[in-house]
Amino acid sequence: MGIMKSTRTRAKGRSAAAGSTPAQTAEWLLDAGQLLEEKHLVAWSRSPTDRALFGAQVAAHLFALRDTQVIQFHGSKMTDRYTFCAQLERAIGNDHIRRVIEGDGGVVDAIRQSLESASCKRRFFIWHDAHVMLRSDPSAFSRLVDALAGVCAESEYVSEDRLVIQRLVFIGAPSLDVYAEDPRGQFRAWFSEQGEKPLWRCITGLKRPPFLRYEIDPAVLVDPAAIANI
Repeated sequence: MGIMKSTRTRAKGRSAAAGSTPAQTAEWLLDAGQLLEEKHLVAWSRSPTDRALFGAQVAAHLFALRDTQVIQFHGSKMTDRYTFCAQLERAIGNDHIRRVIEGDGGVVDAIRQSLESASCKRRFFIWHDAHVMLRSDPSAFSRLVDALAGVCAESEYVSEDRLVIQRLVFIGAPSLDVYAEDPRGQFRAWFSEQGEKPLWRCITGLKRPPFLRYEIDPAVLVDPAAIANI
């Protein structure tokens, strides 16, 4: 399963301004939840307001699911792997993460270890304003996308421990969608060192990470005052 190339998935629903109830308007949240059963999402919009509202509503919907953990990264404050690790430490309760992606005590190791104490059946990582690091440090961003997607696939297809389904939601500006179109980018291909066979392909057996591009439709976003009633 790969990222969609020719079309962009767009949330379906009716605008609250047209008289629909919050429950009706939030049908697109159920659609997004179904997509996350199989794939990771790369959601984009030109509007910072729409991106923030989309992220808040997706997070609220996922938080309400049983046996589910939601980890959020505030990308406006993440510009490199150091600032990413600082947020990851707070999110998983591990303040000794080395500022490396692989290797003992690094990002991959820390996420793997955090699953051992997690009591959830599903875990979602939501990266708000993901375009910020993509712009400031594209190399670090690519490696982190690769690591997160790899650990998610490993826990689902390889690990003999308790099954935990992990999914990623990246939210950002149109530049995020442009990156998602790049066949060399880590939304469409595992990272490989100097043309070698990608590590995560060897570990998981997946040819590529399963990402789906998702254009945020402002017409179906719920009024903030109604979110609590969903």
